[in-house]
Amino acid sequence: MGKKLAFIGLGVMGYPMAGHLAAAGHDVTVYNRTTAKARSWVKTYGGKMAKTPAQAARGAEFVFACVGNDDDVRSVTTAKDGIFQGIKKGAVFVDHTTASATLARELDAAARKKGCQFLDAPVSGGQAGAENGVLTVMIGGQKSAFRKAESVIRIYAREAQLLGPAGAGQLTKMVNQICIAGLVQGLAEGMNFAQRAGLDGDQVLDVISKGAAQSWQMENRGRTMLRNKFNFGFAVEWMRKDLSICLEESRTNGARLPVAALVDQFYAEVEAQGGARWDTSSLMKLLTRP
Repeated sequence: MGKKLAFIGLGVMGYPMAGHLAAAGHDVTVYNRTTAKARSWVKTYGGKMAKTPAQAARGAEFVFACVGNDDDVRSVTTAKDGIFQGIKKGAVFVDHTTASATLARELDAAARKKGCQFLDAPVSGGQAGAENGVLTVMIGGQKSAFRKAESVIRIYAREAQLLGPAGAGQLTKMVNQICIAGLVQGLAEGMNFAQRAGLDGDQVLDVISKGAAQSWQMENRGRTMLRNKFNFGFAVEWMRKDLSICLEESRTNGARLPVAALVDQFYAEVEAQGGARWDTSSLMKLLTRP
């Protein structure tokens, strides 16, 4: 039987994620800062829209959120008319925002005071993964909360794992972004090298993608890099937000992130060229200049 759910935040990720929940037969109430977006979602998927996050959360068994950053999460959770003003005892709040581990622990504590449970559950897979329902979800929180929410989360995920207590999901997402930063820079350098060496870039990709250099970035961004196409995918400004979280956490735990710090500087150069909303593979732009 369908469950009563709430989804807060209908951006490029949240819009299709909430849509999958509605399509699976759940009763979904949505809230979005831009009312027109919520109206559009209801017109497409049914369900209801609420005027505030608190109103959306009222009576829901599971409340999901996917917004921008730590401050955005606080504005829809602990602020006036936030989720914690409406959420019922025993409900599970699942935050899919990529945010700090510190915030995750704050929200876990706030949820406990309200008699509900919290999972920090950032995702990987981008807009295409959200639209196709094949996201990877990295989760922190209590086992009991994960057991309750897992079947619902898997409606839009091909992988969902509990990795530890509150904050573990966000820390794992940081690992994901650190790895991606180095991969994208390496791929950009490789493709630029191939072009300057007079090689056929597509042919090179056909060969090396069958060997040890293969990666998701190579499969999905290699050819668009070669064609100077960057008007899609995960935006540079979003990656810089994520890397700033990684670098801040590293100052706490003592991890050294020289490559991530360098790539963050390269992304700053891309932003200076007007590329804040270009795809992260636009690192190639810095290498193809004369």
